Amino acid sequence: MQLLGIGSRIAHAEYGKGVVTNVTSKHYWVTFIENGLETIPIDSDFETIEIVEDEVDTISFSEVEQSLISILKRWSDTSQITPIADKWKSGNLVLQPGDSNLSSKELPITTFFHKIVMVRDRIRVMEQKINSSKNLDDQEKIDLQQYITRIYGSLTTFNVLFKNKSDQFIGERSK
Repeated sequence: MQLLGIGSRIAHAEYGKGVVTNVTSKHYWVTFIENGLETIPIDSDFETIEIVEDEVDTISFSEVEQSLISILKRWSDTSQITPIADKWKSGNLVLQPGDSNLSSKELPITTFFHKIVMVRDRIRVMEQKINSSKNLDDQEKIDLQQYITRIYGSLTTFNVLFKNKSDQFIGERSK
C-alpha cells in the first residue's frame, strides 16, 4: 500500500470525495466536499482518485487553514472583528411583549450584536459600490450617500454595544 501525500484525492464510501490535507503515522486528515474535515485511518477502505507522492515541500493542514482564513477575510463583506463592549459580554437581550398572555423572547446579546455588525458591514460595502459605480452620475451618488448617512443615523441607538468608538454608527451631524 502506497502512502498518500498531501493533495491526494480520494473517494470514501461514507464521506464522499475529498483531498488529503495532512498525514500522520496512523491517519489521513481529509477535507471532504460535503462533510468537511474528517480523520480516517490510513488503512481504511477508500478509492484513490489521484495520488500525490509524499514530498518534503508539501504544506500542512495548518498552512492550508491559514491560507483559507486569509482568502475568506479578503473576499468577505466583513472588514474586521468588531468587539462588543465588555459590560455586555455574556448578557442577554429580552424582548417583552405588551400582551402578558404572550411569552418573552430571550437571546444572547452577542447574537444580536453580530447581526448589527453584519448590517453595518454590508451598508459599508454598498456605500463603496455606489461610490465606485460607473453607472451612476455624481448627483445620484450624492443622493444615495445621503440615504446611507440617514440609515447610519437610525442605527446610532446601537452604538452603546460597541467597545470601540471607531466602530460605531455616525449619522448626520447637527450644524
